[in-house]
Parts: sequence; structure tokens; C-alpha cells
Amino acid sequence: MDIVTEDFLIDSDTPGIRLQLRRKRAAGAAAFGPDRTLLLMHGATYSSASLFDVPVGGFSFMDYLARHGYDVWAVDARGYGGSSRPPEMADPPDRHLPIGRTASGVRDLGAAVDFVLAHCGLEKLNLVAMSWGGSVAGAYTAAHGARVAKLALVAPLWLSDRPLPVDPGGALGAYRHVPVAKARERWVGAAPPDRRAGLIPDGWFEVWADAALRSDPDGDGVTMRAVNGPIQDIRDHWTAGRPLYDPADITVPVLQVHAEWDIDVTVDTARDFFCRLTAAPYRRWVEIGEGTHMVLMEKNRLQAFDAVRRFLDESYSPEV
Repeated sequence: MDIVTEDFLIDSDTPGIRLQLRRKRAAGAAAFGPDRTLLLMHGATYSSASLFDVPVGGFSFMDYLARHGYDVWAVDARGYGGSSRPPEMADPPDRHLPIGRTASGVRDLGAAVDFVLAHCGLEKLNLVAMSWGGSVAGAYTAAHGARVAKLALVAPLWLSDRPLPVDPGGALGAYRHVPVAKARERWVGAAPPDRRAGLIPDGWFEVWADAALRSDPDGDGVTMRAVNGPIQDIRDHWTAGRPLYDPADITVPVLQVHAEWDIDVTVDTARDFFCRLTAAPYRRWVEIGEGTHMVLMEKNRLQAFDAVRRFLDESYSPEV
């Protein structure tokens, strides 16, 4: 099946800041209803393209969803991927406070939702988000549930009683430099020692690392820059017992996908979040064995892909 790819640059609510939207759909498919339209939101470090559109094993998550009949969109918040870099990123990081806080991520996601709905003539769509993107999508849905049909979250960031691995510690500047090649050690290190070798199929990490580095066109080819606003919010909110929104305000069906070796969002964190979704018409938790926080790029990724697709495929009527 041929896949059509389109890239858009849309306005944010901040002058000079534009947001990249990538769209993938099956060739020949033109009209999609709200149940077949979805928007993907990335996490705190890597862009949507480097999480959802790396064609390892011959296809990406976006390809998979498009081949199953979905109109698939993915947004980069400001400071990520093909979106504008805030002006603070032109200076050394220690000259400014952390940028790209969760509140601006919610506004950027909202701008993307507004664009997709207007472009497609729809009143609502599905949201699929990962990690920090899960907190962004959760906060957006809690406030704008009428614009969301279903919410699928992969390891959504939530309250933790201990520091999170993504937080490097120490003083935080506007952004940080992420040594991409060294990410493999932390990535597979979450798995038991005797299971690490087979976690990422041969060649996948290298393809992913190249995509991650290319997501920062002004990087040095060894590191990529990531805004520190999400890290500051971890300190101010997620590890301080001060959530940025209440999951009980989410009134649409919710899927939560979690992997057993995830040390960024532990099973206790996942359980706490799931139990707070008290207003969702229905909620589902799918646990993936032998996977980490990056399960969407690992050997068992199809289990996660399939869980998301089946959740979106099933019919739901609020009148029933």
C-alpha cells in the first residue's frame, strides 16, 4: 500500500513560532471521519518524527496506522523537530531559564488540533501521545474534551515519589545537549541484564539515532538539543505532588499502554494514573511484557501498535 506524506508549518499562538505537522494517509484516501483521524504527540526529548515515523523493520508507527485506514497527523511542539526553535536556543543554555514548559506544549497541541479539525472539516479527533506528551494530551483533553473522541496514552508522565531518569540533576538552563549515541546504554539498561541484547533488533538503534540527530538541524551531529521546560515541570509538579491537571476531568474513553521494564513511568505510577480516570466512559490498561519506556521502537512494538489500533477501531457511542 502506498502512503502519502505531507508536511505543514502552522502558526502557534506566539509570533515567530511555527509548528510542524506531518500527515500520513493511504494513497487514494481523501475523506476521514473523526473516528479515523488522529494526532500524535511526542515526549520530552525526541520529536514526533524520531518517535513515530522511523521506518525500522520496513515501516513506522505512522505507516502502520495509515495502512490500517487512519488519517495520521503528528505535531512537533516548539523547540522540537521541524518546528521553530525559541530565540533562547540561539544563546548558550545557561543564559536563560528552562523553556518549553508543559503549558506551552498544551497550547501547541491545541493549535495543531485546531488546524487539523479546520483542515478536515471535523469537530473532534483522536489523540495518541507518549510520555511527557501524555501529560500534554491529558491536560488538553481534561480542558477540551469536546474536541477529543478517544485518548490513547503510552506511558504517560504522572506523579512520582522519586526523581525520574530523564532529569539529569543540577542547574537547568534553557535547553540541554543530548548525546544520542549514549542513549542506547540507558535505553537497554532498564531491562534485566540477560534480556538486553535482544531488546532492540539489529540495525534499529542506528536508524533511530540518525533520525534523532537529523531532528535538530542546528546540532553538532553528535548531540541534539532538547528544551528543559519538561524537566523543570518534573521538579515543580510531577515529583512534587502537584499535578498539572486532574485525570478525573477526562470524559472520553482512555487507553493506557505500559511496558513491564519502564523505569521512567513505573507500574505504580501507571496504576495511580489509571485509577484516577474516574470520569472516562471506559478505560483500559494494556501491559506489554519485555519492553521499556521506548517500547514503540523495540522488538515487541507491534503489541503496542495493535493495542492502540484495536482501541481506536472499536465503536463507541456515548448514548449507549
